[in-house]
Amino acid sequence: MRSAEKPPLIWLNILLFLISFIIAAVVTPWYGYHFGYDSAHWIWLVIAFSFCNLSITAGYHRLWSHKAYQAHPVVRFIFAIGGAFALQNSALHWSSDHRVHHKHVDNNDKDPYSAKRGFWFSHIGWMLRHYNQDTYSDYTNCRDLQKDAIVMWQHKHYLLLALLTNIGFPLLLGVIYGDIWGMLLIVGVLRLVLSHHTTFFINSLAHIWGSQPYTDKNTARDNSVLAVFTFGEGYHNYHHIFENDYRNGIYWWQYDPTKWLIKTFQWCGLADKLRITPHLKIEQAKAKQALKNAMKRIEHNPEKLLLKQTLQHEFDQMMKKLNDFYALKKQLVEQKKSNLVEKYERSLLLMRYQEMKAEFKLQQKNWNAILTHC
Repeated sequence: MRSAEKPPLIWLNILLFLISFIIAAVVTPWYGYHFGYDSAHWIWLVIAFSFCNLSITAGYHRLWSHKAYQAHPVVRFIFAIGGAFALQNSALHWSSDHRVHHKHVDNNDKDPYSAKRGFWFSHIGWMLRHYNQDTYSDYTNCRDLQKDAIVMWQHKHYLLLALLTNIGFPLLLGVIYGDIWGMLLIVGVLRLVLSHHTTFFINSLAHIWGSQPYTDKNTARDNSVLAVFTFGEGYHNYHHIFENDYRNGIYWWQYDPTKWLIKTFQWCGLADKLRITPHLKIEQAKAKQALKNAMKRIEHNPEKLLLKQTLQHEFDQMMKKLNDFYALKKQLVEQKKSNLVEKYERSLLLMRYQEMKAEFKLQQKNWNAILTHC
């Protein structure tokens, strides 16, 4: 159990968050009003902001925390620099905290940033006191990352890299464009505040605001609006049930630039072994959660026993058709790889596949119709 007495404050973090926010909210617009910003300031703000956030989402999160894919050393080095620029601790430390979060999600005593302790705590409060002091040097859950030379190099030199990137990059741009103070304010401070709080939204808002189409066993939510601000991380309900998938937005129309970046790396030969959750498991999770939600909705219906029987029957039928359909689909894929299957035999199998697909779609339509009326 946590002690009733609050742990000591981390004054370095408090001053960093407070001073950077005041400068971004007060000094930056004041400077803009008196001296103005041109297009170069805003273009480099977008570039630097994207570089930082993608280094966290594609690097710290999906690459190192979840091992959702493997990346070329050049990519890993770039993410290590971007992570230091984002000023969110080393990749080793960040990944260690995040793995604990997934293992003990919503456990107030073990989850470093449990959403059940409130928005403020999960967003930023957990970093303002020594709540997790005992784990600051315990990286036993990241033994794999300790074998990564780039991760350990960044961890060892993190403070120096953070200073060089957060001061050096804006300063260099200021010299190039003839406005050192303007670039320090826009690319330095404003970018840092935006990067911090949009990333923090994943721990706070993504556990409060949105839907739960895959599971309600934790507080994680899917939110397409939040996905825009978090570079695809807003599909958090999906992520918490299938955490090793390199995608968060699994459909082509879902905004997930992190997924697109990783896929682009694969096309360029800079990433491989991209992990994808089998579609069967995704459909099963969605159907089970839909059944659970429907059962809750009809709890006070006078005809709940009959409705529950109907729901359960339709659910069982859909699960059977779903499993049969994907079993046949797997068989087709395996046969395609073999040269021993006769053309006629494969044609019959394809016909059966199309029939089963139609049967499954019809059953799915019936299931959705029943859910709508519950």
